[in-house]
Amino acid sequence: MTTSDHTYKTIRLDLSEKVAKITLNRPEKLNAFSVEMHEELRAIMPILESDDVRCVLITGEGRAFGAGADLSDDDTNDAGDTLEKNYNPLIRFLRNLDKPVISAVNGIAAGASMSLALAADICLAARSAYFLQAFCHIGLIPDAGSTYFLPRLVGSGKAMGLAMLGDKVPAEEAERLGLIWKVYDDDALMNEAELLAKKMASGPTLGFAYIKQAMNASLSNTLDQQLDVERDLQSKATKTSDFAEGVAAFTEKRPATFKGK
Repeated sequence: MTTSDHTYKTIRLDLSEKVAKITLNRPEKLNAFSVEMHEELRAIMPILESDDVRCVLITGEGRAFGAGADLSDDDTNDAGDTLEKNYNPLIRFLRNLDKPVISAVNGIAAGASMSLALAADICLAARSAYFLQAFCHIGLIPDAGSTYFLPRLVGSGKAMGLAMLGDKVPAEEAERLGLIWKVYDDDALMNEAELLAKKMASGPTLGFAYIKQAMNASLSNTLDQQLDVERDLQSKATKTSDFAEGVAAFTEKRPATFKGK
């Protein structure tokens, strides 16, 4: 097993068994986004894209996943400029990354931090965690992808209520609404998240990448267009080594050994 640790000022990056675990690490600020945090997240993107990583896990240090943007640390008076420079590239990167991304929400996920959690392919949460679209409380609109994710996850009626009222959504309610995948007891969350990340890292990750592509495309496609997407991606999938290994393992009644190729 290869394990390595990369320490930055506002995040931690741990690499183990092909899993890259990113811990947002400003606990004294409830892991609110700062300019430096964005810079460090951009700096690790090449690592996350490398063959050394087959699954990404994102969580927060301390009692919060993230409190959104640190308004005292903004380097511009124009929030649109900040989004274009920092948040939008991060969300696009995670959604387009050709490997699974898991978020483990260990506490409050508010504002852009909630957007980050929802940008993951699979979102898990601690039972005491909660989600909050905090933007309306300071006269802003949801950003970093929340106006895209919310109506697709919970429907337009619930999405509008979450955005305009800014009520706290406890983790169990978030699971019931379909906002997230699953809730775990607080002391079990990280163990379950790490087990899932390792399981997915050992799975057919190229196939997972094609699933992401298909799901992302479906959000704006007609049925006919999506059937074409499925045809084309399935054609690619059947040419992968992982597909051949999966069929062989099924036939031989043994566990498959996937390489992500």
